[in-house]
Amino acid sequence: MTITQDELFGTVQTAVVDALGVDEDEVTPEATLLGDLGAESIDLLDILFRLERKLGVKIQAADLAAYVQGGIPDEEFGDSNGIITEKGLVQLKRVMPQIDENSLAGKLEAEKVMNLFTVQNLVDMVAERVKASAG
Repeated sequence: MTITQDELFGTVQTAVVDALGVDEDEVTPEATLLGDLGAESIDLLDILFRLERKLGVKIQAADLAAYVQGGIPDEEFGDSNGIITEKGLVQLKRVMPQIDENSLAGKLEAEKVMNLFTVQNLVDMVAERVKASAG
């Protein structure tokens, strides 16, 4: 199954609109799911389920966390105070290129990481999954 980046964005946008009841024009690539669009954890599951149904690619909440964390063990990703480490920030910058890692260095709490996750970040993750399943 070959899907263009535009088609994929449209699919993700529709899933987000349907799950959250927001307007299509609010679901821009740079909109954050939890912040700008007001999604809760349960809504993320709904979005992932809708994407799975539409694309036939299974993505679970744990996969989302694993994608963001990039396989870095918890104790290396965040320090004992729950602040993202330098190694963690490098990984976050890879999956969330929009973040300003310099302003977040030494300040970003692990539990707030997903607040930075945008619609485009989700599109990129889904694209990776679709590619892997076509593999």
